[in-house]
Amino acid sequence: MSITPAPTPEIPDEERRRQQQEQEYQQQQAYQEQPYEQQPAPEPQYYEQAPSPEQYVSPKLERARRENAIWKWIVLAMAVLYVAGSIYFIVDLRGRLQKVEHSSESLHGDVHELNRKLGDAQADTDTLASQLGITKKELARRTSDLQRQQRAAEERLAEQQKQQISAVSGEVAGVKTEVGGVKTDVASARSDLEATKAKLERAIGDLGVQSGLIARTRGDLDTLKHSGDRNYFEFTLIKNKEFTPVSTVSLQLKKADRKHGRFTLNVRSDDRVIEKKNRNVDEPIQFYTGRQHYLYEIVVWTVEKNKISGYLSTPKAAPMPVTAGAN
Repeated sequence: MSITPAPTPEIPDEERRRQQQEQEYQQQQAYQEQPYEQQPAPEPQYYEQAPSPEQYVSPKLERARRENAIWKWIVLAMAVLYVAGSIYFIVDLRGRLQKVEHSSESLHGDVHELNRKLGDAQADTDTLASQLGITKKELARRTSDLQRQQRAAEERLAEQQKQQISAVSGEVAGVKTEVGGVKTDVASARSDLEATKAKLERAIGDLGVQSGLIARTRGDLDTLKHSGDRNYFEFTLIKNKEFTPVSTVSLQLKKADRKHGRFTLNVRSDDRVIEKKNRNVDEPIQFYTGRQHYLYEIVVWTVEKNKISGYLSTPKAAPMPVTAGAN
């Protein structure tokens, strides 16, 4: 006669398998903890279906699987970071190379600009030679110094460019500093020439004020007009009782001494008449006019019988005449 187990409530397969696995695992743990002699024989288990080895997973194996999954995510994250870092490095390197190329182009532009300025300086020295009375030896020496500085600058720039290509960064500032030094040297040389020119062609006016550049001929006046520092109005006065308008003032010749190169004239400005008596040729005649007290200068370069010729010099900011033009 066979014994049939009592029927149990219907449980889902998954839950039933899980309960069976837990029960089996607990029995194994209890069995292992008892002494060998006291360990009871395992009771027979009744299964609707024999559990397969794949359905039971020990905690150690489950833990190993979780750790394996964690390491996989860690390796994947490191791979993503490595790829992102590589992309950033490539982009940054490309940007630096572009900056180097742009800096090289800027350096070439600086060299061309320096060559142009040196050419202008050489042209200025040729123009100043006749006005300043500088000897050819002095001009040749200064020109040689400028050319030597130019060659030295070009050599330094070429060397800096070679180092810049290999170093990628840090050299551009040095090259620009060298170029700035050369430009400073050129500016200093030109400043020396301008100072020499000022000493030779400037004079103290009759008001005790340092005069601007003085033109002693019509050619000198054309040079001053092209410089654009002041406004110049050329005039010729004949001795009479009438005033002649020149720019925003009026002039009247009172006396002309051809033999001694002296003259006397009246200046009418701001509703008043100023007498300039017994003045000499090429002497700056100065007076203030206008609300801003602009300094006007008159220079006469020729004195003839009852006639003088010269020019009136006014600041650039001074008012301009309505009917007359200035250069």
